[in-house]
Amino acid sequence: MADTLNTAQRQAVDTLTGPCLVLAGAGSGKTRVIVHKIARLLQSGLAPERIAAITFTNKAAAEMRERAKALVGPRAARPLVISTFHSFGVRLLREHGERVGLKARFSILDSDDVLSVLRDAGGTTDAALARRWQWAISGWKNAGLNADGAEAAAADDDERVAARVMRRYEERLAAYQAADFDDLIGLPLKLLTGNAEVRALWQQRLAHVLVDEYQDTNAVQYELLKLLVGERAHFTAVGDDDQSIYGWRGATIENLKKLPQDYPALKVITLEQNYRSTGAILRAANHVIAANPKIYAKKLWSEHGDGDPVKLLACDNEEHEADRAVSWIQARRQAGGEVKWGDFAILYRANHQARAFEQALRKAQMPYKVSGGQSFFDRAEIKDLCAWLRLWVNGDDDPAFLRAVTSPKRGIGHQTLANLGEFASKWKVSLFEALFAESLATALPRKAIDALHEFGRYVNDLEFRARSAEGEAAARELLMGWLKDIGYEQHLHDGDDDAKLAAARWSNVLDFVDWIARRCGGVVANDGSGDESPVQSVLQVAQTISIIISIAERGDDTDVVTLSTLHAAKGLEWPHVLLAGVNEGSLPFASEADPVTPQRLEEERRLMYVGVTRARQTLAVSSLKRRKRGREMVVAMPSRFVAEMKLDEAHTKVDPRERLRQLRAELAAKVARPAEAAP
Repeated sequence: MADTLNTAQRQAVDTLTGPCLVLAGAGSGKTRVIVHKIARLLQSGLAPERIAAITFTNKAAAEMRERAKALVGPRAARPLVISTFHSFGVRLLREHGERVGLKARFSILDSDDVLSVLRDAGGTTDAALARRWQWAISGWKNAGLNADGAEAAAADDDERVAARVMRRYEERLAAYQAADFDDLIGLPLKLLTGNAEVRALWQQRLAHVLVDEYQDTNAVQYELLKLLVGERAHFTAVGDDDQSIYGWRGATIENLKKLPQDYPALKVITLEQNYRSTGAILRAANHVIAANPKIYAKKLWSEHGDGDPVKLLACDNEEHEADRAVSWIQARRQAGGEVKWGDFAILYRANHQARAFEQALRKAQMPYKVSGGQSFFDRAEIKDLCAWLRLWVNGDDDPAFLRAVTSPKRGIGHQTLANLGEFASKWKVSLFEALFAESLATALPRKAIDALHEFGRYVNDLEFRARSAEGEAAARELLMGWLKDIGYEQHLHDGDDDAKLAAARWSNVLDFVDWIARRCGGVVANDGSGDESPVQSVLQVAQTISIIISIAERGDDTDVVTLSTLHAAKGLEWPHVLLAGVNEGSLPFASEADPVTPQRLEEERRLMYVGVTRARQTLAVSSLKRRKRGREMVVAMPSRFVAEMKLDEAHTKVDPRERLRQLRAELAAKVARPAEAAP
C-alpha cells in the first residue's frame, strides 16, 4: 500500500496521532491520502466505527466510501463514519436532538420552504426581500450568532429588520419541529457545547476525525470539530489555502490560520506533486497564486512534461468569444486522437455568461450541458411527493402540510387553509394538529372540516403503513398504491396541456419511486449520498430524504461539452479547459455597488487559480475587447490575472498548423451555421 504513495503522502498517512494539517495542492491526491490513512488507522488497531471522515458534498462522500471499500474491503468499510457535515449533523440530532428541543423525527426545510416561512415571519409577499433576509440569517448562523447576536451585530436598519425577522423565523422553526441547513451544523454545536455527557460520548466514540476540503469550513464548523476531537486532538485536516473560494457563503480562511494557534503541536505536511496537469498549466497557476499572501508556501510540480503552451484568445465581444470557443473545440478534435465531447469544459465567473456559448454550441450542433442546471430533485413533481414523505415523518411540518394538501387538490381551498392557519396560530399548534381539534368548528364549516379530516386520516394511515413497509418490494407496493389513491398521474395530465411533458413528469415520479424502493432494499442507490444501509422501512428512508436529496449531486456521464461556473467546477477536471471572460470587472468580479476589496481580490485570484488547475492537457484563456453592460457595449480590459500568469510571447505563440486548423474550423462553422432567429 505504502509503495503507491509519494514521500509526502506517506508521511501524511503515517501520522496517526495528534493534530495534522495536510496542505494538498490542486491535483495532489488528497482523497488518496484520506482513504489510505483510513486503512492505516485500521491497521493500527482502531475499530472502523471510531474513524470519521467528513466532507462537504454527497458526491465526495460517495467517492471516498467507494475508494475506502476498494482498499480495505466492504466489511471493514461499512461501519466507517463517512459523510457530509450536514449528514453528520443530522446523525447527532436524530440521536440527541431532544436536548436542544427537537424530537427525533424533525423536518429539514429546503431553500423554498425557508423562503415561505420567512415571508410569513416577516409579513411580506416580496420574494426578493425574503431572499435577502435568508442570506443575512444564513450568514449570521454560519458565524455562530442567534437572533440576539444578529441584532447586536446589525450594521444598518435593513439588517436590524432582518434580525427581528430572524427571531420570529426561529420561533416558527421551533413550532414546526424543523431545522434549516445551517441548523444542521449550528444545533449540533449547541448540543455539544451545552451537554458535557453527549460531548464526552462522541469524543470517546471517535478516535480519529479526518476533514476534507478544510479551507471551506466556516466558524461554526471549526468550533464543532474542536468539540468532537477534544483535548486529545487526533485529527487530520486536509485542505488548500489557495483554493478557498467560498467566503460569500461563510467559509473563512482564518480557520487555517487558527489551527497552529489552537494546536501548537500541529504537524503540517505539504503535498506539491500534481498528478493532473502539465508543466505549462502548473507554471501559469503558480504564477497567478504567487501574488496572494501565503499562509503556507507551496509550489505545484508535475512529471507529465511541459505539454502545450497556454493559449490566450483575444475576442471582440461575447459572440466572437463563443465562436472562437467552438472553433477551439473543433480544432482539438480535428488534431487526431480519441477526443470526446466530454473532454471539454468552458468555465466562466457568472451564470449569465453561458448564454452566448449555448447559442454557439447549438449552431455548431455540439452536444453540451450546463452544470448547475435544474436538479432532478428540484422538479415540481418530486417536491410534491417529498412534501408527503416529510409529513409522514413529522406532522408539525407546516410547509410540507401545505404542499401535500394541495398536491393534488382535494376540495380544500385557499380560504379553508387560511382559516386553519389563523386557528393554528391562535392556539400555537401545527396545521396538522389543528385539523383534529374539537374546537375547529368555531373557525370552519362542517364541509371543510370533513375534507380536512379525510386528508388527515389518510396521512396517518400512510404513516402507519410506511413503518412496516420494509424492503424493496413492500416499499414499491406502498408507494405505487399511494400514488394511485391520490390520482397523481391524472393530476399531472390535468395540470399540463402538453401530454408528452406530463408523461415525462410521470416518468420522473416512477424513477423516484424506484430510487426510494432500492434504498429500502438496502441497496446503495447511485445518488451520491455516500450512505450504505441495511433493509429499511419507507418511513426510515423518508426520515433522511430531505438531507439526501438536498445536497446530492447526480452524476452525468453523457458525452457532452460542459458549461460551468468556476465555483461549480471546483473538484472537477477535464483534459481541455477554456476559461472565458477573463476581464476586469468579470474576473475579478466588480461593480459600482460591489467594488473589489483587497480581501475579495485575493479570493477572486484563488478562483482564477482553481479554474487554471481544472485543465489536464490544454488550457485556453479568453478575454474581451468589448463587453455588454446592460444594453450598451463598453470597452473591456483583460484581467490583471492574465498578466500575472506570465505567459511570454514565445510561450504563447500559436503553431502555424494549429492556426490553420482553427481557421478551417471557423470557416466550416460559418458555412454550416443556419440563419439565426431573432431573439
